[in-house]
Amino acid sequence: MKRREFLKKSFKLGCSVGAYLAFGDQVKAFAADKKTRDLPFDLVAIKGEEPDIMFNRAIESLGGMKKFVKPNQTVVVKPNIGWDVEPERAGNTHPLLVKQIIKQCMDSGAKDVYVFDHTCDKWSRCYANSGIEAAVKDAGGKIVPGNLEKYYQAVDIPRGKRLTHAKVHELILSSDVFINVPILKSHGGTKLTISMKNLMGVVWDRGFWHRNSLNQCIADYATFRKPDLNVIDAYYVMKRNGPRGVSKADVLKMKSQIISTDMVASDTAAAKLFGMDPADIPYIGFADQLGVGSRDLSGLNIHRIVL
Repeated sequence: MKRREFLKKSFKLGCSVGAYLAFGDQVKAFAADKKTRDLPFDLVAIKGEEPDIMFNRAIESLGGMKKFVKPNQTVVVKPNIGWDVEPERAGNTHPLLVKQIIKQCMDSGAKDVYVFDHTCDKWSRCYANSGIEAAVKDAGGKIVPGNLEKYYQAVDIPRGKRLTHAKVHELILSSDVFINVPILKSHGGTKLTISMKNLMGVVWDRGFWHRNSLNQCIADYATFRKPDLNVIDAYYVMKRNGPRGVSKADVLKMKSQIISTDMVASDTAAAKLFGMDPADIPYIGFADQLGVGSRDLSGLNIHRIVL
């Protein structure tokens, strides 16, 4: 068997095993859409369509965007825009998902919707080449920089064990609604980057986190400002060589999303969808211990949708 064929089959196996683990033996991968909906749901897992279509269906299952965004409120949407790569490389959140979230916010009466990230590659190239800058503008949002320290304000993290202070982007502190939109992908330091790891893009000194127990710092910061909504993009999933990736050969097209107000539950489900045991992702356990959310999915009302 050729190496490329072997990797492709391995990726497919990882996908099916991950979905099985995430959503239980009674549903195999995702259960069929329920005809009778028992709102409110704690978490929505959806697969099978384009990012905008999946988001529209999923947010409806959570009561609609108007449940989260009220007229004249200011919203900050935080995707992963950290890398100067095109969407198919799965280094950043899918631009079509970002666009649809902004559109839903505007349709709900939002005054302003801001989008930013503290990028790893040059910010202007990340914004442009990810496709997110154009998506934000097309949807009527405002994309703003996160590349200068002057945009960040000092805060205390009173419940933090290792991270007790941070400089946080002013928009996180001033906006009425915070929507966290990470992409699910591999990561060399934490094994996976998902909802809680994506919050490293709202602080200035990420180097401190890397020097002082990265997984604990991720969990510590999650106690400070919990997003009002977490939308995990698993349309393209980088299965290896994260967080930047090397080529499209690292990527599996999974066409999925996981949405919840609970970061710990979201990340637990996403880890299983990826094909990993959440117990092997230390920051998930640390955050559970700190009361950020719950990694016990058995007690949640989960809506599983296949389109």
